[in-house]
Amino acid sequence: MNWDYPQPHIVPVTPQAGDIDGLQHTNNAVYVRWCEHAAWHHSKALGLDLEDYRRLDRAMAIRRGEYDYLLPTREGEALRLGTWLCASDGRSSMERRFQLIRDSDGATVVRGRWELVCIELGSGRARRLPAEFLAVYEPAIVASRSA
Repeated sequence: MNWDYPQPHIVPVTPQAGDIDGLQHTNNAVYVRWCEHAAWHHSKALGLDLEDYRRLDRAMAIRRGEYDYLLPTREGEALRLGTWLCASDGRSSMERRFQLIRDSDGATVVRGRWELVCIELGSGRARRLPAEFLAVYEPAIVASRSA
């Protein structure tokens, strides 16, 4: 696989009948849902899950999401969704990237990027990243580059 960054956290996905839209390819909203799933899967694998977010009254919320839909995918195609943490300001924000690759030909079909901000769950206001977030997330950051 020709990944944009080294050592992706990979989640295999396959479009099902309900994921297919009127144009007979995977609906764009499905890719967004898969990215959210992959991000949570990666966070949990690193050591922070939803219960930790609740306990700390902090969460990484999407401030901005960008998706480039490069090629269509169809029902039953085997795909691999890779994700990385690519940046942190060490205070309140981080960046997460995504790349979806089709197994059959290695083609990149979707790329995505999220700007994340740390929020206090109780108020919804931006807050500093807690030490526990920094200790878990910062070692996982890969060098960002244009993709």
